[in-house]
Amino acid sequence: MSIGRPPRVLLADDFPELLTVIQQLLAVDCEVVGSVADGAALLEAAERLQPDLIVLDLNMPTVGGLEACRRITKANPRIKVILVTAQRDPVIMDAAVAAGAAAFIEKQAILEDLLPAIKSACADRPA
Repeated sequence: MSIGRPPRVLLADDFPELLTVIQQLLAVDCEVVGSVADGAALLEAAERLQPDLIVLDLNMPTVGGLEACRRITKANPRIKVILVTAQRDPVIMDAAVAAGAAAFIEKQAILEDLLPAIKSACADRPA
């Protein structure tokens, strides 16, 4: 991906199968530091693990993706968040940007779009 250490990525989705696919997709270019299945666990893991980037499902149990994104980017603006959803809705996309998301990806395009979005979001990250 870039010279220097690979980005440290935390994954958050309530579908274990998708987490497995994303972990396999990122295995070569990123250091996946953890995965969680609900928003409350994500907030704790983000604080504890201090990832460079979080891949976050929009519809999460306990704390929704938009609220989790808002809290994480406010508490630590260094952490980049990529929101992922099955919905293509301009209102949700605008809300994601307002919440501090670095990118918004449709689940249907995750295999093609996730790595480029991570590379773009982490472009200004110190090596």
